[in-house]
Amino acid sequence: MNTIRVNTSPAYDVKIETGLMNRLGSELLAVLGKTCKIAILTDDTVDGIYGRRIEENLVESGFDVCRFAMPHGEEHKNLQWWGRMLEFLAEQHLTRSDCIVALGGGVPGDMAGFAAACYLRSIAFVQVPTTLLAMVDSSVGGKTGLDLQQGKNLAGAFYQPRAVFCDPEALLTLPEEILIDGAAECVKYGILDDEPLFALFEEGQWKERMEEVIARCIRQKAELVEMDEKDRGSRQLLNLGHTFGHAIEKCSDFGVSHGKGVAIGMVMAARLANKLDICDAGTLDRIVRTLQNMGLPTWTEFEPAQLLAAALSDKKRAGNKITLVLPERIGHCELKPIPLDRFAEWMQLAAQ
Repeated sequence: MNTIRVNTSPAYDVKIETGLMNRLGSELLAVLGKTCKIAILTDDTVDGIYGRRIEENLVESGFDVCRFAMPHGEEHKNLQWWGRMLEFLAEQHLTRSDCIVALGGGVPGDMAGFAAACYLRSIAFVQVPTTLLAMVDSSVGGKTGLDLQQGKNLAGAFYQPRAVFCDPEALLTLPEEILIDGAAECVKYGILDDEPLFALFEEGQWKERMEEVIARCIRQKAELVEMDEKDRGSRQLLNLGHTFGHAIEKCSDFGVSHGKGVAIGMVMAARLANKLDICDAGTLDRIVRTLQNMGLPTWTEFEPAQLLAAALSDKKRAGNKITLVLPERIGHCELKPIPLDRFAEWMQLAAQ
């Protein structure tokens, strides 16, 4: 088993091991130190695959368990369904001594974490991610939240889980498209600070070394989160490709998935960096070629003006500035704050 300590306030462990979900009850008992009532918050797709299995495993360890399944999809990551989650917790009479299990991908994970942060002014929760994207990104670091009509993740809280349990076996149930979608975030970590990790994707070897890939991504994220838990400085490096990617997602009314948006966004960031003489054409070419070989998109049909309007509502905007993450080379990126009055010009450079 790979165990990665995330030294936040409070600290917690991320455990990565094939077959881990088969003993989730005993693992959770070790973390909590007692039995209690557990609310499994998930979506209908994940519930159909894992819901009953996880519930039975927890019951065998002595927990009292209830389940709530929201509809799957980013379009349901909203106040309406989050409110239904909170009402469910109240109806089930959960108390501050109980716990939430966030089971699934990024949408139920983010929403369940936000519900845990707010219900009774906070109760314990653990993350059990079932997608690659959730394992290497949303389940670690304590960002919880939901989308508003004006943009992604505009409501939320920093609230750390008590533990994260990653079982790579869960990835075997994913459609190839969803797996590749999560791999875009893994490529991001390679571009940021791990050229050997990037090479696994460049050479097409990443699927054979999945547990290593997950662990390397989580270790890198843990280091950035420990240095900047509230996302005011170096943690913003994790936003590589995200300002452009979130704009693409919004313009498509979330028809473009997060991973695909980030893939295109990373290419846009590299193209902009190249035009600003921050990185060379070879770096841009490596990123484009690797993503294309994986089956990820590298171009968007949306016009720069459309993307600009969407990006201006992004939560990474601060006053009259927005911070972009630009690659200098594979394995090193820089934060580049720019005034909003230059953003239109830079969006044009990034898009063409």
